[in-house]
Amino acid sequence: MLPIVFKVLQILKKISGNDLVKVFSFTGLSTFVKLVTGYVSIKVVASVIGPAGIALLGQLQNFVSIFTTLGAGGINNGVVKYVAEYRESETTLQKFISTGLRITVFFSLLFGMVMMLFSKTLSRWILLDEKYYYVFLFFGITLLLLSLNNFLLSVINGFKEFKKYVVVNIVTSLLGLLFTVFLVLMCQLEGALIAVVTYQSVVFFATILMIRKSPWFSWANFRGTIDKAVARKYLSYSLMALVTAATVPVSQLLIRKYLINNLSLDAAGYWEAMNRVSSLYMMFVTTTLSIYYLPKLSETKDSKLRNEVSAAYKIIIPFVVISLTGMFFLKDMVVQILFTPEFSPMKELFFWQLLGDFFKVTSWILAFIMVAKAMTKVFVFTEIFFGILLVMLTYFFINISGFQGVAQAYCINYFLYLLFMILIFRKLLFKKSTV
Repeated sequence: MLPIVFKVLQILKKISGNDLVKVFSFTGLSTFVKLVTGYVSIKVVASVIGPAGIALLGQLQNFVSIFTTLGAGGINNGVVKYVAEYRESETTLQKFISTGLRITVFFSLLFGMVMMLFSKTLSRWILLDEKYYYVFLFFGITLLLLSLNNFLLSVINGFKEFKKYVVVNIVTSLLGLLFTVFLVLMCQLEGALIAVVTYQSVVFFATILMIRKSPWFSWANFRGTIDKAVARKYLSYSLMALVTAATVPVSQLLIRKYLINNLSLDAAGYWEAMNRVSSLYMMFVTTTLSIYYLPKLSETKDSKLRNEVSAAYKIIIPFVVISLTGMFFLKDMVVQILFTPEFSPMKELFFWQLLGDFFKVTSWILAFIMVAKAMTKVFVFTEIFFGILLVMLTYFFINISGFQGVAQAYCINYFLYLLFMILIFRKLLFKKSTV
């Protein structure tokens, strides 16, 4: 008996010493705060504006996602990679930080002005009514601050300053909650829309306050001119990010409009609510992959990639399986706690959505290699192909299965995406390591 206990303790000690487990545990506090603030925010918003309002909010959030990427010039993942890769080389690092900053400022100002000039048109396209034009004016004005904040977060991530990164995320969550609840209670739907486009920009000042004493946060790292060679390296990341911005949110916009036109605005609201539930429990995984996994892959030599991927699967997948299983069996309670009784129809989406989330996480662990190693062509192809496929599958399955078809299409799409990732990285997964 004692040898078994001793062996178990050794295994637990080995697991607890793994860097990925440490980051996974450390980011737990940040994720817990996000879960709590996200729960309160969803509950308040759902209670005040109902399924139809949730659908419009989803439309706006997809738009915000697109222009957040455009405003950053699509380079944030590139910033993480190159800061992680060259953080020991002061001269090279300065070129990447200063060039990245100027790219961010340029694109933020450009797309901010575009939004303000076309605010009425965008309001009609995205929110189905010109009367919400002021939302896009607010977003255009604050886009620069939002983009600068995300740029600084990418630098922090590249330096692996996990504590600061987590603290900034906690502050973001708390400010987002205060903004959202206050504006929703004061202005209802209009307040919720304004909160979506403004709260992240305010966090910029809190980020500056928290990183002002960091060794890298000096004028020397920001004052350089644009280095053409560095800008070209960022270009591949811009292309990848812009393709993502043009596929994931756009595909959701198309799906939501199809639901509205073929089923109802409320049905689109139930689907958006299901997406909100997914995003809440997926935070643990996405936060860890972004904070630890991406910079780690960026600095890891190709010969050692298999070890990092294997560690990620061993630690993350069991957590995901347990979480998704629990979520499925507690779906009645989840809907009751997070939303209101009128959201009950969303429960029929749970099985297929959760299974799709499992396939998504399993495929993401491999897909992050494409980002870390700048596999631009393959990344662009997969994003476009599977974005289009998701929309086509959704149209098909809604016509076959009705409302449940939207989740069935999501599940099948990510299952096929996982198979494609396995095909691309088959040598990494199935051949013996040379190390």
